[in-house]
Amino acid sequence: MSAEELLDQARAQLTRVDPEQTAALLADGALVVDIRPHANRLAEGEIAGAVVVERIVLEWRLDPTGDHRLPGLTADTPVVIMCNEGYASSLAAADARRIGLRHATDLIGGFRAWRAAGLPVVAGGSPAVP
Repeated sequence: MSAEELLDQARAQLTRVDPEQTAALLADGALVVDIRPHANRLAEGEIAGAVVVERIVLEWRLDPTGDHRLPGLTADTPVVIMCNEGYASSLAAADARRIGLRHATDLIGGFRAWRAAGLPVVAGGSPAVP
């Protein structure tokens, strides 16, 4: 299977959201997870209220039944995963659904689409959740 086929397969199971939908979900209490590298967050900024989780530990932090999950996370928590442009986040969201997050999805176009839409950005460089 090619990387493009893997991406298509991941996206087939997601109801992806655009920047404005993501902003509304965040305002309603959804968890927005930023998986971008520190260098990108530092250079481009972040979304206020997003939780930074490094991709290497993402499944452990998003496993709704795991000992290392984010506080308050349940299988019913709405989760929007965000990367730079919306590719890695699609794969991550599909993984999150496989481990039990029924409402996991990703941000179409990633952080850069959020910024291009004129939505608020704060200074970046926040530490990732350990």
